Amino acid sequence: MGSDAGQDCERPVHRVWIDAFFLAATQVTNAEYDSFLHATASPAPPFRHDPNFSHATQPVAGVSWHAATQYCDWLSAQTGRRYRLPTEAEWERAARGGIEQKKFPWGDDPPQSLPDYAQRWQNGPDPVARYAPNGFGLYDICDNVHEWCSDWYDPDYYANSLERNPRGPERGQRKASRGGSWRHHIKVARCSARSSIPPEFQYADYGFRVACDI
Repeated sequence: MGSDAGQDCERPVHRVWIDAFFLAATQVTNAEYDSFLHATASPAPPFRHDPNFSHATQPVAGVSWHAATQYCDWLSAQTGRRYRLPTEAEWERAARGGIEQKKFPWGDDPPQSLPDYAQRWQNGPDPVARYAPNGFGLYDICDNVHEWCSDWYDPDYYANSLERNPRGPERGQRKASRGGSWRHHIKVARCSARSSIPPEFQYADYGFRVACDI
């Protein structure tokens, strides 16, 4: 986990053991999130009715960390299974798709080598699962929208991270997120790249995907 060539917060590179878990193949879509909104009478994200963000198969955008965890709690109650946000360690394990210490899920080739790179993400996120998944069958795992993680964010956490199932610091002011964004100049993030914002923020390039305990 981590990278010697990335930001300071990605160091030191360290080995982490993760218990088996499920991760959704795609980011939660507008259609999926609408079911939660209708069932709970929760307020829609601020960009839900903007034409650039309203297609049913686009990832829901503008969801706060608190709203994402509420969705997981609602889905757990509906299904009888424990859904939650992934930890940073789980997310990075999944993003790598079984490839160790490469920059991206497909290897080290730059994002500009991806099909249709120059035409994608013009005014908002793509519909999910339009392009090939990584080695674990996960779509858009390093692009489209930033994905909330469960951890509090600490830029120095890797220096004293647990070796098995790390879950981040016990408290903080910002929540960790992973993956790239349609809004950035470079649209695809490296597998090890870390980001964070306060949990109440609702940005147009923030969404999430759910994890599930086995």
